[in-house]
Amino acid sequence: MRAALRLRNAEFLSCCETLRANVGMVTGMNATTRWTIDPGHSAVGFSVRHLMITNVRGEFEKFRGDVTYDAAHPEATRIEATIDVASLNTREAKRDADLRSALFFDVEKHPQMTFASKSARAAGDGNLEITGDLTIRGTTHEVTLSVRDISAAKDMRGNSRIGATASTKIKRSDFEMTWNKALETGGVVVGEVVTITLELSLVNAT
Repeated sequence: MRAALRLRNAEFLSCCETLRANVGMVTGMNATTRWTIDPGHSAVGFSVRHLMITNVRGEFEKFRGDVTYDAAHPEATRIEATIDVASLNTREAKRDADLRSALFFDVEKHPQMTFASKSARAAGDGNLEITGDLTIRGTTHEVTLSVRDISAAKDMRGNSRIGATASTKIKRSDFEMTWNKALETGGVVVGEVVTITLELSLVNAT
C-alpha cells in the first residue's frame, strides 16, 4: 500500500514538473517575439542612377510596421510594413512632384506601398533573407530582403530594442514605372534598378 502511494506521488510530481517546463517554454517563446518599428529612429531610403553618372538618393518619411522575431527561431521571422508614398523626399521639390505624379508612383491612386513577408531563412553570421510580396502602384512582385547587423540593446528608459539593416533591389518597370528619356550622349535619364535600404530600430511590443 505504501509502495503504491509513493509511486502515485512520484508520478504526480513528474507530471507537475513536465507541466511547469512546458508553460515556461511557451512563455519564453512568446515573451520577446513581437516588435514594432520606431519611425523616429529608423529610415527607409532608396537610390537610383541619374543621367548614367551618379546615384540620386531619397527617403520616405512616414512608415510603420510590425515584426515577429526571435533570435532562437529566425526562420519564424515575419514582417508587415506600410509606407506612405507621398512622404518621399529627395531634397528637390520639382523632382519630388514628378515622382508623386502618374509618371512614377501615382500617389493619388496608390497612396501606399506595402511589404508582407512569406518566408525567412538564416543566411549565416546571424543574417537573414526574408522573402515577401512588395506592392507598389497596385502591382505586387516577390522580393527578398537581405537583413544584416541584427543587434539587441536596452535604451535609456530600459526598453528592449533590436536593430537591423535591410536592403533589396527592384526594377522600376516591374511596377509600371517606365517613364524615361534618352540622352544625346547615350543612355537614359533614370536608371532601371532601384536600391531600397532600411535602417530599423524596433521596440518590444509584447
